[in-house]
Parts: sequence; structure tokens; C-alpha cells
Amino acid sequence: MADDGAQLIGLDWGTTSLRAYLLAAGGRVLAQTAAPWGIMTVPGGDFAGAYRALVAPWRAQRAACATIAAGMIGSTEGWAQAPYRRCPAGAAELSAALVTVSAGDGVTVHIIPGVERIDHHADVMRGEETQIVGALARRPELARGATTFVLPGTHVKWVDVVDGRIERFVTYMTGELYAVLSRHSILSRPAPPVPDAPTHWDAFEQGVACARASSGGVAPMLFATRALVLQGRLPAEKRFDFLSGLLIGDELRSALPTRADRAPILVGEPALCERYVRAATVFGVPLVAMEQPTPAGLWTIAATAGLVNAPVTHG
Repeated sequence: MADDGAQLIGLDWGTTSLRAYLLAAGGRVLAQTAAPWGIMTVPGGDFAGAYRALVAPWRAQRAACATIAAGMIGSTEGWAQAPYRRCPAGAAELSAALVTVSAGDGVTVHIIPGVERIDHHADVMRGEETQIVGALARRPELARGATTFVLPGTHVKWVDVVDGRIERFVTYMTGELYAVLSRHSILSRPAPPVPDAPTHWDAFEQGVACARASSGGVAPMLFATRALVLQGRLPAEKRFDFLSGLLIGDELRSALPTRADRAPILVGEPALCERYVRAATVFGVPLVAMEQPTPAGLWTIAATAGLVNAPVTHG
């Protein structure tokens, strides 16, 4: 048996990928691994088999480890549906609503529910709630009063936390809009974006500035991406960075005024966070990015639920 202090296997199981963390007290990451087994691509739809295959080396040495999972694995297309918890919700509400499934061999996997907003603005999240809990565990001072987190991605979440609980949130489809417009609209001509192409920051910031100066919505501005190229005012190879800046700039123009009393905290992949930091600079707003907090969130919810024999610690 391994004697490395491991107490928890944490899963971040989304639509396109599965990440697993071997965690010790306080959410310290001892090891991690990943597979391209999102909920729609698990071989044969065998979630239990995928779980066992990915973490078998860990479980062989640490049979007593509990397992907890966050993300789309708790959706209707996942392993088992974990019903949403309504806002306001924090670690206590989430840990009290875990859904359990069997992975075979006497192993139970605890699935974290998502969070829903059911007031005049309908919205849902899965996975981001665990990131928020982890961010608050790493920065406990953010759990006092009001804090806004921004989680960039295909569907960007702007999350308002009050006294450590998710009070409200708004989803912006900025990433998906960019993907659709840059690949399936007239703006994609003559060819869609090239993967891993260098970023033209001047064009990106030009798009952000254009969105900031507009008095209308983003729809009337989109065709400018093509018009500027046709007029010779924007090189064709820079048009997708201009479009990215336009969409992110419009998102900031909508989201920032209602949160003028606080500097939002970025949580996400470094490349996407850099775009938001640069865009916010055009608006004169400081944004600070923090490291991936998912392992800390998985640990905190597991500890709150009593799945691990250790207190919830921060750091």
C-alpha cells in the first residue's frame, strides 16, 4: 500500500475530456492524469470502465481513497444526473446533494451537482461551481463580501459570489459565437482560422476598442470584420483576432458596468485569460488570473461532505 497521504481521487469530467487528480490533505495534488474521454466519447458509453481504466494504477495502491466527480458527468448525458442546486449555493449546499454511482469492485463515485438560476434570468452551470469553491478555498478572503469571478471558455460564466456562496451568474456564449462565425459564416471566407496561428494583438485590441466605442449591440458590428478587409484597412490574416476582440469587448461592455465596485478574478486556461486581461486593459479595468482551482474545489466539497478524514484547509 502507498503511504503518500492520498485520500481522494477527484475527477473533472466534461464534454470533451476527463482529468483525474490524486489528492492529499488540503487538496494537494500528488499526481494527475487525463484521457480524451469526454461524456460523449467514452468508449461504449461505459463510464465505470473508463474510470477504472484511468485510475487503476492509483486504486491498486490506495483502495481506501474516496472518489468525487464534477462537470458534465452529472448531466442527463452523463453517468447519472445530479440535479441542479438553486442559487445561492456554496460548498455546504453542493456537498449535501451529491449523487452516488457504483464503479464496480465496491467503489462508489460521488457526483457534484451543478447550480441553476431560476429568477428572471434562467441560467445553469456544471463544473464551474467546483472551480468557484476551489478559488474561495485558495483565497478565503474572497469569501467575505462580494466577489466576481470570470470563467472564460466556450460558454463564459460571470459569477457573483456573496459571502462564499454563488448568488447569481450570467453565461455569455462568446466562445461558441466565435467558433460559429469564424467557421460557418461569411466572415470565415476565404478560409477558417488556422490552428495555433500567432495572435495579432493589435487587431485584437482594435476589435475590443470598436466594441467599447459602440452604442449598440454586437450584431451591427460583426460585418465590420469583413468590411475592413475589403476596404484594405485590416489584413485578412488578422481578421479573426479582430473578431475575437470584438466579441470579448462586447461581453465586457455588457458585464463590467454592473460590477464597477470590484475587480473580477479570472479563472481558466492561461491563453484565454490573457485575452481577457488584454481586453480589460482597453477598458481601463485590472483583471487578475489565478491558477486552476478545480483540485481545491473537489477536495473542499469532499471534505465538507465528510468523504475524507481531514479538515477543510485553505492554501
